[in-house]
Amino acid sequence: MENKSNTKHSSFWGIMVIAGTVIGGGMFALPVDLAGAWFFWGACILAISWFCMMHSGLLLLEANLNYPVGSSFNTITKDLIGNGWNIFSGITVAFVLYILTYAYISANGAIISETIAINSGYQVNPRLIGILTAIFVAGVLWFSSLAASRITSLFLGIKIIAFIVVFGSLFFQVDYSILRDVTKEAGGGESYFLYVFMAVPVCLASFGFHGNIPSLIICYGKRTDKLIKSVVLGSLLALGIYLFWLYCTMGNIPRVNFKEIISSGGNVDSLVHSFMGTNQTRVIEIFLLIFSNLAVASSFFGVTLGLFDYLADLFKLDSSNSGRFKTVLLTFLPPSLLYLIFPNGFIYGIGGAGLCATIWAVIVPAILALKARQKFPHKTFTVWGGNVIPVVVITFGVVVILCWFGRTFNLLPQMS
Repeated sequence: MENKSNTKHSSFWGIMVIAGTVIGGGMFALPVDLAGAWFFWGACILAISWFCMMHSGLLLLEANLNYPVGSSFNTITKDLIGNGWNIFSGITVAFVLYILTYAYISANGAIISETIAINSGYQVNPRLIGILTAIFVAGVLWFSSLAASRITSLFLGIKIIAFIVVFGSLFFQVDYSILRDVTKEAGGGESYFLYVFMAVPVCLASFGFHGNIPSLIICYGKRTDKLIKSVVLGSLLALGIYLFWLYCTMGNIPRVNFKEIISSGGNVDSLVHSFMGTNQTRVIEIFLLIFSNLAVASSFFGVTLGLFDYLADLFKLDSSNSGRFKTVLLTFLPPSLLYLIFPNGFIYGIGGAGLCATIWAVIVPAILALKARQKFPHKTFTVWGGNVIPVVVITFGVVVILCWFGRTFNLLPQMS
């Protein structure tokens, strides 16, 4: 008999879990990284990234459904492709969570100091703000993981309201000559398509939800209809919001203005500052600041909570005060020290996360699904397309890795 706990949640809950995980502070990196490619090519590569990441999530789901409810990513990886891959995959997971923690410390320091400067006129050192923010979040996590989850939920609710107010207004102010960048095209200049490859790693990192697959299975059991709806519609909702976000940003801020944003490090404060220069009302400016701060803060809480739990499990640290304190130090000390050395690393951090996420969220799920099809011939769910989809997903992962190295070693055209 099916457990009632597996049926009480509707598909809507799972869709919101996936969309809420995907959409966060990382969306601020998208218009900056896609500025070279601009709106048309940016929308194309986002759609391609969504297609591949959504299918990699389904492939992971396919492999996971062959195991008992509650089986972890590590259990499945170890059983299907061996302990060596499992260790390598675990290292990439830890690196992604660490680099994202660093990126959000950087983003928090930048956006909060910019907010203080705009509203009071006082310039506060972003590094000080970033470290104080990290200490505050660390204190919350030391006190209770539940408290961190509730704060994140509160931030999410307020963030949605602010998003509707701000971008509902910006939607009607879009200048199509800016969005299409007609003056540049009329001049017969460079092809914007070449800049697409620079942005591929960030686009991939913007659709990271794969860590939620085991949690969804715990919630729904093996109800494949609800699980598939959650992955497909949740990620599709995120794509729609990203495209709307690009439409509003690139339709209000001229492409040439992004050169200054990029030269200043591409952090969140630079993008918000550019929005402030588009003749917005004071009310819209306030809601923009609220949205920007809470988008970064909610992502910060979410990522650090995941890293905290991962490290506690990895090092077998208990939930006593001393155990949680040790976990907090392991969680926050390395990224905080890196932030003090490199304070403007938000864009680089998101891009670096994209590289490692390629391993455990793209290539490994495709391999797991192929191995599971050999080991479990009578499975209940198989992703459509036979072996074509896993091959497409793996190819996309390889392209992302090549693009990341091309970007790192300045082998790709960069907008500057």
